[in-house]
Amino acid sequence: MAVGYLVTVVLAVVIVVFCLVPVRGPKPLFYFSYRLGLVFNEMPFLVLYALAASTALAFFEGDIATAADRVAVGAAVVAAAGLVVVALRGIRTPSVVGSALDEALGAGTWTGRRLPLARILLRPFLRRRGDVRRVRDLSYGDAGRRNLLDVYHHRSRPEGGSVLIHFHGGHYDQGRKDTQSLPLLYRLASQGWVCVSANYRLRPDFPHPAHLIDAKKVIAWARAHAHEYGADPAAGVFVSGSSAGGHMAALAALTPDDPSYQPGFEEADTSVTATIVLNGFLAEYFDGDPATSPVNLVRADAPAFLIAHGDLDELVETDNPKALVTALRSVSASPVVYVELPGGHHAFDLYHSFRFEALINGIEDFAAWVKAGRTAG
Repeated sequence: MAVGYLVTVVLAVVIVVFCLVPVRGPKPLFYFSYRLGLVFNEMPFLVLYALAASTALAFFEGDIATAADRVAVGAAVVAAAGLVVVALRGIRTPSVVGSALDEALGAGTWTGRRLPLARILLRPFLRRRGDVRRVRDLSYGDAGRRNLLDVYHHRSRPEGGSVLIHFHGGHYDQGRKDTQSLPLLYRLASQGWVCVSANYRLRPDFPHPAHLIDAKKVIAWARAHAHEYGADPAAGVFVSGSSAGGHMAALAALTPDDPSYQPGFEEADTSVTATIVLNGFLAEYFDGDPATSPVNLVRADAPAFLIAHGDLDELVETDNPKALVTALRSVSASPVVYVELPGGHHAFDLYHSFRFEALINGIEDFAAWVKAGRTAG
């Protein structure tokens, strides 16, 4: 048997196991499981392609000759079946997103747009779009590279677009602005939005509330400068975040114009139109201060929320976002959409997958509903 084929099969089996049953501990095994799932739970087709090609090559070269060889082929078939299960969980996402939107916002909210199958199946890594320009490293504060942001806008600069501000994840101690939710930023920018993705100060050098102050600075910057790229903040300023960035986005949305988080720019408008939280941690910050939990900051005038979370998230179990959903729905006059993604792990927002592309469709429908309500009002 060719050693290369055996290695391919073993790796495929390991990937399938970690995609189907992600590990939450111990740490060395968790890290391995998390990194593999990060990529292949969203793009199982890549492993299927490799298995099919290596199996065909092994037969073509006559490497399948013994009982052990046939066992390896059988393992490849089992791994392929597991990968199909992983893929099917992602393919279920449109119906789940549609049900969540229609339940929270009313029947007919979900438009069910077609997914970009060629992009998903053939080029999931390629996130750039020819009609979108990225303007890099604009300063919004005095903290050097940690106070830089990128702007994504349509090359034709159509006027009157809404604004989306995104904050990256990374446990509040790592991460950068050009890594997460890029399929969402490029998609909306191609539709005429102006999208902003920002760095912010990180712990341990800068604990809470430094991150939130930076978030407020970004919102203020967007309201002051987004028109330079074709946006009209009056059309809506949406804030989003991944993981820790989702926590920060939620805090920012629930503390509009709070002067204690706006030192030196107390008069700036830092309110937002709606909030999108992706695989977010939504409890207390590391210092355990109850005031750092979005659950304890819910208010009647909170903006609309869309919270999406994987049901197999290795880092944040679903009870965490559900607590905020329950708290918001008990107090807020605005709707709360909660989407629990079948088979979703943490950080599902990196690539053009069935799961994330379907969720982006839902985010577009959510934003359209929110903006329609503002227009009607």
